[in-house]
Amino acid sequence: MQTLQSINPANNRLVGEVSISPEKEIIEKVKCAHSAKQKWKSLGIHTRIEMLRQLMGALKAREQEIILLTIREMGKTLTETKNDMTWDFDYFQEFLDHGPQYLEDEITVQKGKILHRIVYEARGVVACIVPWNFPFANFVWSVIPNLIVGNTVIFKHSEECPLVGKLIEDIVTELNIFPPGVFSEVYGGAEVGQVLVSQNIDMIWFTGSSVVGRKLFDIAGKKQIKAVLEMGGSNPAIIFDDVDIDSIVPKIYRGRFTNCGQVCDAIKRLIVHEKVYDEVVEKLTHYTRHIKIGDPEQIETELGPLAAMRQLQLIESQINASIQAGAKIMIGGSRVQDFSGAYYAPTILVDVDNTMRVWKEEVFGPVLPIVPFATEEEAIRLANDTIYGLGAVVHSIDTKRAKRIAICLEAGFVDINDGNHWAQCNPFGGYKLSGMGCEHGRHGFHELCQFKVIAEG
Repeated sequence: MQTLQSINPANNRLVGEVSISPEKEIIEKVKCAHSAKQKWKSLGIHTRIEMLRQLMGALKAREQEIILLTIREMGKTLTETKNDMTWDFDYFQEFLDHGPQYLEDEITVQKGKILHRIVYEARGVVACIVPWNFPFANFVWSVIPNLIVGNTVIFKHSEECPLVGKLIEDIVTELNIFPPGVFSEVYGGAEVGQVLVSQNIDMIWFTGSSVVGRKLFDIAGKKQIKAVLEMGGSNPAIIFDDVDIDSIVPKIYRGRFTNCGQVCDAIKRLIVHEKVYDEVVEKLTHYTRHIKIGDPEQIETELGPLAAMRQLQLIESQINASIQAGAKIMIGGSRVQDFSGAYYAPTILVDVDNTMRVWKEEVFGPVLPIVPFATEEEAIRLANDTIYGLGAVVHSIDTKRAKRIAICLEAGFVDINDGNHWAQCNPFGGYKLSGMGCEHGRHGFHELCQFKVIAEG
């Protein structure tokens, strides 16, 4: 049997391996999920939630193992991983607490004997396919709402962090409270995902690149099944000349370089008013120069490696092509020579135009291009000059102006100043090639359901 090796990107050492799921096993797991779906649905939402509360407790009991595997499989720093786990369990809790409310029957007509209700029912068997950048969060966000709704799930984690996925499956198996087929996992790369979505499934739930997402949408269209797709992003941040630059710089750094820049809704293009452009570039470069790069398992490390060498090589090709086209490096622009792993120095680029790869493509790493603007109209044009539309940020003391611009931005969310779209009740999804459908909150739960109108009279 073929195996999938997990390599630590900080030192290129083997972390462990899992067996790649053969086609026969995938087919059997899909059949088992179909056999389980009616029983799982008929248990009722409150019984399902009580089972999932037990699962949350079992996962919390193994939290330190999940943290360590996350660090070793994809290079996330210890501090960020601990913070992420707290945040992930908050989402888990919110799903459990508010799922029944989100899925209550909705009365649309009530007049005498006439009563019309929208009933939100499970769709059936869902293939959940997720990336590596937030290994535990991607499990929680994809699997838990589906199980609450009453769908059964076949889950495929990224080939970059199969051991986190295997640990989750082991915890579910050891808990031994779910009917067989309610939750199962398959392991492997794109070829395993292709086999999975080719089976008799009722829905695809995907987070990942826009290239893969569009292929999955084609498959879903041919099958006439639902697809929820959360894909890439190239979020702009617009900074006007009326803000306090010293207070903005740390926010911009965190907004771009958290998780080594491997975040779908990170700031990926910085658009700065020409009056403060030089000051922002200088102060952000100075701030970045003092960030501690190191072993992600050490508490003092602020920036670790990219998730894999292939990710580093992609970043290098994007930056090198942009430099050849005329971009200028203010800081970074190369591998970190002190380490053998997939370390790339935090990089700031100027003299960037919209023909360059660092502007046109999603750059999933610690790279920030900065461009100036003169007018509101130019800022909006630059911000919308992308095939993506996940999110955006606007910084200005003039809140009327910020709100006016927010309306014009082609993005699924806009954070103004200290605004933060990350509330568990908010839908998360984007415009254009950033996805279709949404996750989280009432809207995200409804994406997982089949609507049925029951009309009494």
